[in-house]
Amino acid sequence: MNGSLIEQAAQRLAQLRQAGVEIPQLDRAPAAVGAMTPAQPTVPAVPVADAEPAAPRPASRKIDLDLEALAAQGIVTPNAPRSTVSDQYRVIKRPLIRNAVGKGVSTITHGNLIMVTSALAGEGKSFTSINLAMSIANELDHTVMLVDADVARPSLPRMLGIPQGPGLLDLLKQTAEMQDVLLRTNVEKLTILPSGSPHPRATELLASDAMRQLLDDIATRYPDRIIIFDSPPLLLTTESRVLATNMGQVVVVVHADKTLQTDVEHALSTIDNCPVRMLLLNQARTATTDGYSSGYGYGYGYGYGYGHGYGPGEDKAAEAAAEPSRTAA
Repeated sequence: MNGSLIEQAAQRLAQLRQAGVEIPQLDRAPAAVGAMTPAQPTVPAVPVADAEPAAPRPASRKIDLDLEALAAQGIVTPNAPRSTVSDQYRVIKRPLIRNAVGKGVSTITHGNLIMVTSALAGEGKSFTSINLAMSIANELDHTVMLVDADVARPSLPRMLGIPQGPGLLDLLKQTAEMQDVLLRTNVEKLTILPSGSPHPRATELLASDAMRQLLDDIATRYPDRIIIFDSPPLLLTTESRVLATNMGQVVVVVHADKTLQTDVEHALSTIDNCPVRMLLLNQARTATTDGYSSGYGYGYGYGYGYGHGYGPGEDKAAEAAAEPSRTAA
């Protein structure tokens, strides 16, 4: 049927042409009679070169610490000659690292979250936090993040010479992301998280689910990472007590010949739930036979002379220690 129709149409076209009727030519062959082809819209092709590429996510900012100026303040710096201070912090960090990687007395949840605090202001907690972070950054198998958690009176910008900017509180307010606020440094294995923009409800932010999720993320994201928190004094603010509830280890810095033992005991009583509490005696001057100044002692639990599980007279706390800090914070 279709064949005869096509033949008839062809004959009719031939007759029209012989009669002098002009027949317009089609650009393409017509579809067969009876075939229904829906019209397709014409979409102009977009050249690949004109397509807008997706914007790359910004990398963490890079800052250069003035290592010479820090060394002049008594801060342990990479590639510096071996010193009494660097040896003292090697002793200080060793049990903390063992606990962080699960090789301590017992397995500790989030043992790599270490809070450095004090009972009162001016006992050297920020000096200790920075030195501890610098010393751990020299480890072959670990990286370290230094977090300025003293959100009311941040000391790290002043001591390290880093700019004020967004940080921890901005992460908790969800107005920034980690790559926007984390500072990479010229110390290869050290990154810094500033305290961030001041907020009137900082304590509530530190106690929020967002904080717990953030701590869980930074504690578990990289197995070789140890996180040091420079936190406010325990007896002056509530932020440090809230923060301690999520920490695996707490180091309480005590100023020798200045801090009252009752203040130390009171401070320790506020962090009863933390699995590991250590004391670090700062600015003590006790001569030893090898020429070192013994100014550091720590143990698990309360008091200077004994650790968790040991009684008086069975001192298991290591003694090495920190020379007087030049910057009390």
